[in-house]
Amino acid sequence: MFLGGLQKNSFIDYPGKISCVLFLAGCNFNCPYCHNPELARGCLDCPRFLEENRVYDFLENRKGFLDGVVISGGEPTLQEDLSLLCEKIKNMGYPVKVDTNGSRPHVIKSLIDRKLVDYIAMDIKTDPFRYSPLIKKDCNPDDIFSSISIIMESGLPYEFKTTCIRPLVDEEVIENISHIIHNARLYALQQFRKSDVLHPEFFLEDKNIYDTDELKRLKTVADPWVRKCIVR
Repeated sequence: MFLGGLQKNSFIDYPGKISCVLFLAGCNFNCPYCHNPELARGCLDCPRFLEENRVYDFLENRKGFLDGVVISGGEPTLQEDLSLLCEKIKNMGYPVKVDTNGSRPHVIKSLIDRKLVDYIAMDIKTDPFRYSPLIKKDCNPDDIFSSISIIMESGLPYEFKTTCIRPLVDEEVIENISHIIHNARLYALQQFRKSDVLHPEFFLEDKNIYDTDELKRLKTVADPWVRKCIVR
């Protein structure tokens, strides 16, 4: 388990809960707008003092203040010991939220079947048929579709989210995604943050960025297809 960092408290990452966020290093995607570039690259420059036992000590000491734990990344499902990490956190009495890119549906299903996760947030980067080459070369869209189905049929609280930048996202893409996640409980359209990204050369011009009014227009495209769509 390669732990890339720990955010000691958050009021926004786990809906309705005060949580901490545990970041796992390494990712199999290459999203140009990724705002955790060190984690995506495998955290080669991250401090290595964050050991699992210290995380568990921290969680033990924060009982009564924290309501939940978010496991994010990077891409958590790449970690072989993810299920063990979730199990240990659950045994401490904390509900667990996992953030994922949906590329490893079998891992998501295993966590759900073993009742090791309580909330799932999945990023849908663009139309699954358009992931290659900007998101991942030779990406299999069936993995994305499978993860969506597994999450929606799980009975757990969940959300899907899309970071809105051009050319990955436009009205047609949002409409296609909305059809795929038809009747989803929550779909969040996220504002791109132009700072400390994985590929800054992709954003030399501001034409990639949607302003607030444009995001609201994208929301109107998704609204008829999902139970709730928000802009954040």
